[in-house]
Amino acid sequence: MPTLYVVATPIGNLDDISLRALRTLREVQLIAAEDTRKTKRLLTTYDIKTPVTSYHEHNKWTKLGYILNRLEGEDVALVSNAGMPGISDPGYELIVAANQRGISVVPIPGPSVVITALVISGLPTDRFSYIGFLPRKVGARRRLLESIADEQGTIVALESPHRLIAALNDILLVLGDRRVAVCRELTKIYEEVFRGTISQAIEHFTEPRGEFTLVIEGKKERDKPQLTEDIERQLHHMRLSGVAAKEAIAKVAGETGLSKKELYRAWLRL
Repeated sequence: MPTLYVVATPIGNLDDISLRALRTLREVQLIAAEDTRKTKRLLTTYDIKTPVTSYHEHNKWTKLGYILNRLEGEDVALVSNAGMPGISDPGYELIVAANQRGISVVPIPGPSVVITALVISGLPTDRFSYIGFLPRKVGARRRLLESIADEQGTIVALESPHRLIAALNDILLVLGDRRVAVCRELTKIYEEVFRGTISQAIEHFTEPRGEFTLVIEGKKERDKPQLTEDIERQLHHMRLSGVAAKEAIAKVAGETGLSKKELYRAWLRL
């Protein structure tokens, strides 16, 4: 039965390829690659002569039918530029289409920049969210960051060198000065892992180069706003001044970040 093999390839150091991945790449009849030039460097290193076809973001729909037709009678390996296919690359659509056609889809696991960065970050690994590449436009990027501001698990994102500083500034603005690990060129010659606060990372990376993975501290319990005596006195003063409960609670909630439910309970106690 024809099979689509989803093959993980090195994220930098070519020695990280698995023996199973090499055997699979030799035995299939076709390799669908995100960047044929990068894939051919890997194949040349290990003397693999399997034919390669391009399958990337700009041709994924026009090329989809061709690859599915090949899968009717042949085994195909799907590879990305680095790491496990299907994560922030066009492999997802091919995997879905193969599943829908009843084609066997077999993973050949291996390196992942997300997991690699997470485990060396020094931040909690028991719960994390991967949000892929941050949006290019400032507004969209800030909206995404706002949507995960209350996430307590560690956050992992990808970023390009020419947008790194802008992204870090937006992260500082929206999430505050949290701990972060900025991982650059993992497993490559110029590998670097910076650990510190976001403001420190902004000062450190004055001329960013290479590929970056950001591992950001999640929101801590102690970061949550607390109902203090000063806030209760503010509510009490507003109540004595004749301000309606709905108006007072909405105003204080906007200023403090406290939930309206908690503020309403405090209002009733007053």
